[in-house]
Amino acid sequence: MIQPSQMDIQQIRADFPILNEKIRGKQLVYLDNGASTQKPQAVIDRENFFYEHQYANIHRGVHYLSQIGTDLYEQVRRQIQQFINAKHEHEIIYTKGTTNAINLVAYTFGKKFIGEGDEIVVTEMEHHSNIVPWQMLCEEKKCILKVIPLQEDGTIKLEDAEKIITPKTKLVSFTYVSNALGTINPVKELTEIAHKNGAKVLVDAAQAIQHFQIDVQALDCDFLVFSGHKIYGPTGTGILYGKEDILNAMPPFEGGGDMIKTVSFKGTEFNDLPFKFEAGTPHIAGCIALGTAIEYIQKIGLENIQQYEAALLDYATEQLSQIEGLKIYGTAKNKSAVLSFLLDGIHPYDVGVILDNQGIAIRTGHHCAQPIMEHYNITGTCRATFAFYNTKEEIDLLKEGILKAKKMLS
Repeated sequence: MIQPSQMDIQQIRADFPILNEKIRGKQLVYLDNGASTQKPQAVIDRENFFYEHQYANIHRGVHYLSQIGTDLYEQVRRQIQQFINAKHEHEIIYTKGTTNAINLVAYTFGKKFIGEGDEIVVTEMEHHSNIVPWQMLCEEKKCILKVIPLQEDGTIKLEDAEKIITPKTKLVSFTYVSNALGTINPVKELTEIAHKNGAKVLVDAAQAIQHFQIDVQALDCDFLVFSGHKIYGPTGTGILYGKEDILNAMPPFEGGGDMIKTVSFKGTEFNDLPFKFEAGTPHIAGCIALGTAIEYIQKIGLENIQQYEAALLDYATEQLSQIEGLKIYGTAKNKSAVLSFLLDGIHPYDVGVILDNQGIAIRTGHHCAQPIMEHYNITGTCRATFAFYNTKEEIDLLKEGILKAKKMLS
């Protein structure tokens, strides 16, 4: 692992070919990492190499290429087990992404273990993908969705969680890090409250897994989900971690190849974990390249990444706070690399367009978190999200761009 003092940001940036692109004649400043991270050359090369030299469908094939592909695919499963410190490799389920993984749990765990009058608890800061599946389940099963409210600084209070989570609660599902505010939630404490009341816990780690180390056994969460494309890997890949006993008790999500042991018209015997939840041909090349992405960040070191990104966030907060009429949303003391803001009287879309003309990529809108916007009585924000390949010089350019937008639009 690289030591913090040895982090060569320019060398790291050289690993990401897209950072050399010019947008509208300007050097790309990519500050939309919360939506998706860029890919290092090693990840791009790994996926291409698999297609060029190793590709075949996996599992059950006796020929060389199928066996090679299967070994590579299952090796990454073991790698992810170690990465998040799961107890067993069969507790790692490949999915298409975080949204797919949450829906899997809603459909399977929810279908079997949540009934009329039962309660599901989320927070007010959730991404839509951690709201809508539970609303759909509540409509079908006549269960109740309860919400832990947001405070003005973008945090939740554990006292509120203590009141809202009750023995009627079957599942508490919440984000580790708010995609719109950057708030880092107290996962271990929320999990303890849930377990004390007999509820299971799902942690949405889509905005956390790329920023700091996660240990699912230390957290004691029952499920944890994340997307490959947000951790410098390919799109269409994701992970569901679930405790073995709970996964074994859940019915399959989809039917088809790989998730069965035997099939006849008399009935079907389902496969063991993890294959019970992996019907059909997966994104084989993408999952193998996801392993390369994890290797890449482990070489840099998540502790180093966390420290570097925290310094970027502090600098960006300091610089943007100097702009008159700019308000930052999400001011929790414990934050990840997200900075949401508005310029007084100026629509975020207009700011985003002017920044784009200067080669600066940010996200504007509600960020799939409309309840947060409703809480603050706004329609959306400008959002800059940082990665370890970003620099203070890019933040200076962001500040200059915002000042230019303010001058043009005021």
